[in-house]
Amino acid sequence: MRLTRYFLPVLKETPAEAQIVSHRLMLRAGMIKQASAGIYSWLPLGYRVLRRIEQIVHEEQIRAGHIPMLMPTLQSADLWRESGRYDDYGQEMLRITDRHGRDMLYGPTNEELITDIFRAHVNSYKDLPLTLYHIQWKFRDEIRPRFGVMRGREFLMKDGYNFDLDKEAALHAYNRHLVSYLRSYERMGLQAIPMRADGGPIGGDYTHEFLVLAETGESEVFYDSQITELKFGDRAVDYDSVAECRAVLEEFTSRYARTDETHDEAAFHAQVPEARRRSARGIEVGQIFYFGTKYSEAMGATVVGPDGARVPVHMGSHGIGVSRLLGAIIEASHDEKGIIWPEGVTPFPAGIVNLKQGDAAADAACEGLYGALVARGLEPLYDDRAERAGAKFATMDLIGLPWRITVGPRGLEKGVVELTSRRTGESAEMTPEAAVDRLSQIYVAL
Repeated sequence: MRLTRYFLPVLKETPAEAQIVSHRLMLRAGMIKQASAGIYSWLPLGYRVLRRIEQIVHEEQIRAGHIPMLMPTLQSADLWRESGRYDDYGQEMLRITDRHGRDMLYGPTNEELITDIFRAHVNSYKDLPLTLYHIQWKFRDEIRPRFGVMRGREFLMKDGYNFDLDKEAALHAYNRHLVSYLRSYERMGLQAIPMRADGGPIGGDYTHEFLVLAETGESEVFYDSQITELKFGDRAVDYDSVAECRAVLEEFTSRYARTDETHDEAAFHAQVPEARRRSARGIEVGQIFYFGTKYSEAMGATVVGPDGARVPVHMGSHGIGVSRLLGAIIEASHDEKGIIWPEGVTPFPAGIVNLKQGDAAADAACEGLYGALVARGLEPLYDDRAERAGAKFATMDLIGLPWRITVGPRGLEKGVVELTSRRTGESAEMTPEAAVDRLSQIYVAL
């Protein structure tokens, strides 16, 4: 993409309403624009990152054997009355009446709707286990929307729902989701710690939140420092294996890690040596729940079991805050110059900066680099504006592309360009061909 043909409305000044780093940088980098309180338009750069995060989530859910679908944003209030949550959910739910007088709502979550789909089409235990998920916009009418996409009213969320014959099978689905979430977050360059949490309005006795440590986090968290040393890596896990998935859960949840809602000071001191006790702030980026037959009993979601009797299915729900993850990644990965995108979610793999636009040799070298990277499946952002070098570097630093290729007449006289890492600031001179090969090696390894 050539910058002269792209829509990238970067700001020099920070808008007054932005209180935290991610909100400031997303506005300054031209990623979002507020439409109304807590509701944002996603501009091209932000939209590219949003879609990359969404793609990672899809790939890891499908890898785990979960089936994608799509449910509507508007739901019938009758389903929520059936489950008993219509009045209980509170004022965060946006309630709507259509032209025929039917009560509707803008879905904050989808337990009722997915249960209705299940009971209409699944009749036998032979069709289990089943996990369905979608990535869809949600709405929760926050009383004080703030912090940009971190606490907005409209947000993009992956929510998945498992249906199993009994508790043992449902807990395997719970463990399977934990594994898939760990893989997803690490691919995004994040360490998200699973922490024992409260079920809230969704309910359930088994629930873990995934939190990214950051000073601006909304939750206070208490944890054993050893947990920050754990990495999932590229290990292979058989999602059909109860033992393998259970082992991962035990590895990542056996050490003390809890949000302030479930923190037990006595247990914390008993289980964690003083030298490893930590408290910090955390940003929630996902949560998994097992809630048994809460919805299936209320809504008649039953199957014929092995003995011929009808039994309510055991369920769980599992969410990832897709749009919120952009804010969390920025909070965890930035410096005074701007964003530092991990390679897995970057909007463009690299930026090309032409130090002397209009110079025949420099223009030709940049075009050659651009074409070579596109041929490798790595579309760069080429800053072909007639701007001074300092302004081009500032833009690249602000929007945070992981790599920058700088092309100028002096380097070309020696047959080299400069490849710079945004994260470390380290630069190396190499031939254009070597720079393309280096970037290809980096992204092929992801």
